[in-house]
Amino acid sequence: MIVERLPVGVYAANCYIVYCKDTKEALVIDPGGEGEEILKRINDLKIDVKYIILTHGHGDHIGGVLEVKNGTNAPVLIHSEDEDYLKDSVKNLSSMMSMNKVEISPDKLLKDGDKLKLGEYDIDIIHTPGHTPGGISIKIGNNLFTGDTLFAGSIGRTDFEGGSYEAIISSIKDKLVKYPDETEVFPGHGPSSTIGREKKYNPFIIN
Repeated sequence: MIVERLPVGVYAANCYIVYCKDTKEALVIDPGGEGEEILKRINDLKIDVKYIILTHGHGDHIGGVLEVKNGTNAPVLIHSEDEDYLKDSVKNLSSMMSMNKVEISPDKLLKDGDKLKLGEYDIDIIHTPGHTPGGISIKIGNNLFTGDTLFAGSIGRTDFEGGSYEAIISSIKDKLVKYPDETEVFPGHGPSSTIGREKKYNPFIIN
């Protein structure tokens, strides 16, 4: 499996293009802006996008979703508890960001424990609320895409509408750090890490 990171939009949110090198089936996670650039990379790679999965419904993670959807015909998936965020530019904060307002309806709603297929790989959906009520992390093989739940050395903000510090800490400690230390962590902003590194150095986990 190949993982490509594209920091996009005014907030440099990490968009990930994940694909099976054998089948060329692909997944786009959080197309947060610069949809045409994401599409150009997809076309350059000659891959077939099966899903667009949003880790949560904030504007900086969904700003390019319409362009990518229209360019690939792939369905847009989000957790059921963040559906309203996707539909409301005030809730998803895009109306207050330096970007166009985003208001769309998802094609499919996700729940904790859902499984999808990407070529030879399983996609596991893990409900990790706290940053938003419907925040998710996505596990594919040894790779964990944590959105704005877990960052390298930090955690996501919990002061937006629907945020909860207690919930995000519970999500991380109960659902994420249980994975092997060598599990790669790909967050919604900033550099990648590993579960082992976060267990050792992340002050929110240590405390």
